[in-house]
Amino acid sequence: MNGIKSLFEPASVALVGATDRKGSVGYTIFQNLLAGKARRRIYPINPKKETLCEEKCFPSITALPEAPELVVIATSAVQVPAIIKEACEKGTRAAVIISSGFKEAGEEGIAREKEILTTANAYGMRIIGPNCLGILRPSSELNATFANRTAKPGGIAFISQSGALGTAVLDWAVKRDIGFSAFASLGSMLDRLRRTHRYAR
Repeated sequence: MNGIKSLFEPASVALVGATDRKGSVGYTIFQNLLAGKARRRIYPINPKKETLCEEKCFPSITALPEAPELVVIATSAVQVPAIIKEACEKGTRAAVIISSGFKEAGEEGIAREKEILTTANAYGMRIIGPNCLGILRPSSELNATFANRTAKPGGIAFISQSGALGTAVLDWAVKRDIGFSAFASLGSMLDRLRRTHRYAR
């Protein structure tokens, strides 16, 4: 259960792919995470920047002063296996992979998923995604999504594979002042393969 707690109530979060380019996925996620910085440490990762939105920026997960409890990844798919390995070696317990370009992209994407899962299994990391909207935990001020809306705390937990459906539900809930205890867009649901052993060979 520690991995699940690290997903929804992390003491620190690193965002790989953070940027100050308005309108981009990396920018939106960063702004959403910063809204909860009074509750946790936020570490933007971008090797091309020294600061982002007045926050100190780091070139890699390895360069961080601590192991982030959660890492959110919004980079190209080809970079993700190495990022997961780096995070695991640092001691990170959970990851949200926003990036697309995995099983939906054919054999190369499937190979990336297999590499990620092998590493995650070896270190006990839990994963949401890839190719997902992200996760919300309003009561702990965690918004690790690229949605333009957030939700207030409430008693409903919502889980969806589809990011489009998740976005529609968030819009619907905000307009009706409905809150959530947790919200998760699972995307390709790579973590479920830990139980089916599909990639265990």
